[in-house]
Amino acid sequence: MKTFFNLIQDVRKKGRCHRCGACVTFCSAINYGALEIGKDGKPDFKNIEECIECGICYMICPETGQLDEEVKKKFEWSAPAGRIIETNVARARDLIVREEGTDGGVVTALLLHLFDTGKINGAVVAKSTPQGRQPWLAHSREEILDAAGTHLDFSHGMAHLASSYSTFAPSIKALHEIRKEGIDRIAFVGTPCQVNAIRRMQVLGVVPADSIEICLGLFCSGHFNFSKESFAPLEKLHDFSFDEIDSINIKENLILTLTTGEQREISLTELEDLKRGACRYCNDFSAEYADISFGGLGAEHGWTTMITRSSLGRTVLTEALKNVVEPFPYERDKTFATQAEDKIIRATRSKQEIARVNLKTLAPGPVIVG
Repeated sequence: MKTFFNLIQDVRKKGRCHRCGACVTFCSAINYGALEIGKDGKPDFKNIEECIECGICYMICPETGQLDEEVKKKFEWSAPAGRIIETNVARARDLIVREEGTDGGVVTALLLHLFDTGKINGAVVAKSTPQGRQPWLAHSREEILDAAGTHLDFSHGMAHLASSYSTFAPSIKALHEIRKEGIDRIAFVGTPCQVNAIRRMQVLGVVPADSIEICLGLFCSGHFNFSKESFAPLEKLHDFSFDEIDSINIKENLILTLTTGEQREISLTELEDLKRGACRYCNDFSAEYADISFGGLGAEHGWTTMITRSSLGRTVLTEALKNVVEPFPYERDKTFATQAEDKIIRATRSKQEIARVNLKTLAPGPVIVG
């Protein structure tokens, strides 16, 4: 059985760690101080003698390949981009939610509806702070709304509050609070690697994975660290100043909205140096194991593309469309959903190919991706 020692050798030292925090958060010996998250966000031994070598950390890591077949079977995964029941484009009906949220505020609208109807009593989200994006266990609709708009967004003048901004928050770490607070119906919002880790925990029956009622996944081109220094080479090239940035979003390209209302589009290929190294080995663009996946790709500005992947997701979205979510007007473009799905498939295949090529540099022999 492979243990945390093997996880360090096989994942962290090879630059494949996504810093999702699952291995440390759900360590069987966490209360004995066996593992910790270091200052760099990476997992490490805190006290190696306390590790009981149970192997759970290795199995739930999304980069080890353990439990792949079990997870695919349980969540009915199929090539090339996971199970797709239906693709829709929508936005929040509530104008405040729509303005506060990202890409039309659909994720926030869904969370608020689930909370108001008693389907959940908490939600794991990411919240922007002056220190960057932080995991947050929201206990109320006010806290859910307070975290709105933080995904890939300098909301509320974030550009002026922080010298560095990351598109990633280790949200799984927030699940540790569930053990202490006894919350039993959680909505989890996270990136593909985080959702992948959650599903592995559910396959194993690791507590408190059973408290997660629904997984809402976010499209992910990679985790970027944006700072004044990293943007410096792009400012002159694209005619903007870092201090002018009001909001930031990622669709096919990076879209910067300036305080003047002007926008600048920057190709994602120009941002490779800003991307976390581990993202080069990730093959999941659209959170393929989520109940519903969300993102701006394929949708007009102010709208969200949604992929329904499970019967639970379909039930939740159907209810939301009746109450809190407004569908894209079909009469404007009858092929909008098909076009959005095609773009997601293309983005998925591109990410899979990049991962396949990069993984070849790490291990001898054939590498299977997807």
